[in-house]
Amino acid sequence: MPEWSQHVTSTLWLLNRAVAGGIAGPSQSPPASLSLSLSVSLSLSLSLSLFVSLLISPSTCIHFCVWTRRANMGSLGLFILLMPLCFQWTAAPAPEEVTWTYTGLVGQSEWSEYFPDCGGTSQSPVDVVSTQTKYDPSLIPLTPLGYSQHGHMPFTLYNNGHTAVIELPDWMGLAGLPWLFTAVQMHLHWGSGGPSHGGSEHTINGQSADAELHVVHYNSELYPNMSTAMTQRDGLAVLGILIVTGEETNPAFNSILNYLNRVRHADQKVSIPAFDVQSLLPKDLERYYRYNGSLTTPPCYQSVIWTLLHERVQISKAQLLKMETILYSSKAEDADRMLLQDNYRATQPLNHRVVFTSFTAESGKELSSGEVTAIVIGVMCGCVGLAVIIRFIVKTIRFFTLLHRETVVVNSSTSSWDVLHSNRPAPMPRMKEPEKAKEKKQDVALNTTSEGEKKEEPSPPPQTEP
Repeated sequence: MPEWSQHVTSTLWLLNRAVAGGIAGPSQSPPASLSLSLSVSLSLSLSLSLFVSLLISPSTCIHFCVWTRRANMGSLGLFILLMPLCFQWTAAPAPEEVTWTYTGLVGQSEWSEYFPDCGGTSQSPVDVVSTQTKYDPSLIPLTPLGYSQHGHMPFTLYNNGHTAVIELPDWMGLAGLPWLFTAVQMHLHWGSGGPSHGGSEHTINGQSADAELHVVHYNSELYPNMSTAMTQRDGLAVLGILIVTGEETNPAFNSILNYLNRVRHADQKVSIPAFDVQSLLPKDLERYYRYNGSLTTPPCYQSVIWTLLHERVQISKAQLLKMETILYSSKAEDADRMLLQDNYRATQPLNHRVVFTSFTAESGKELSSGEVTAIVIGVMCGCVGLAVIIRFIVKTIRFFTLLHRETVVVNSSTSSWDVLHSNRPAPMPRMKEPEKAKEKKQDVALNTTSEGEKKEEPSPPPQTEP
């Protein structure tokens, strides 16, 4: 305690002792008028002392209350009145004044001590177990409103010491929910070990992604602003997008990552060019998980309608490395710099809550690389087998076609032969061999006689002209 405050407190304590008779002595009684004036002075001194003590330090207030009680038994009523105020000022600091972290003195395990809602039964994030989800056919596809119409006004990028926040214009919103929700901001969560080391807040079947993007909206149909809506059960709607790493760079995320070096320290803020927010989302907005939960950071209000998209987006390893290593949770003037890493909350119990899905288990089943390979090989084998079957069928058809043609030709030939055979003359009866020889000799003789007659026939005489 400062020396001047000790002097003030000691002086007021002596004044209290004087009223109680500690200085005047036990055998002397002050006049009634003096007692009244001193009582008024005592009340004023107590109030003044309490005010000064509160300004100095809460511990001074406690000490002074104890001294007052010991010195002046006649001021019991005032003491009882002032003691609750002392305890109020010496209790735990207000939640707004607590600097929470993900690890350390006010880490995740201590959040509920300073922020009671963090110990509630509807906390986020959660592990989505696909076999325990329930299909809800009433969940319609999400419709981002104005996400691509960023206009010419720049966005604001802000390092709040816990993440990188991008403030969004109020003309952006989200439809496909029971009410219309207006966009407020979006932010990221990541890990520290690179790919396949975790970093997302939500997990699916116990498997975490490398990072996670949250787009925060408030219920603008029922509440006037974010501050009012965030304390109501149906006040907020957060869109969660899981991020994985691959070989290809995602140009959309460069609209954020390329400017992180301008807000490296906590409380730094900068304007960045506006960009298409919808380009950060996956193409499939029809398949998602839905449940009631909370903010994943203090004060952990249980006021969020969560929508976790089934399809993931991909960024490159270099982009993930930039996200994990470029920001600090400490301020620029701090001597010790602390990298902003592992800014994700552990999954919380469902506590009998149900996670609904907008798709059936068959349509949303995730296939491993081995399953995909097996499917591809199976499809190829099926195509080859189908080609062989078709070829066999075609050859069989050709064979039977040719066979039919040959049958027709043979039948046609047989029919023609039958016709010709019916028109042929009747066969001559066979003669005996001697008769054949005799007939042959007669023919030869006849032929010889004919030739001799032809030779003896005189040629006609030549005609002369007159």
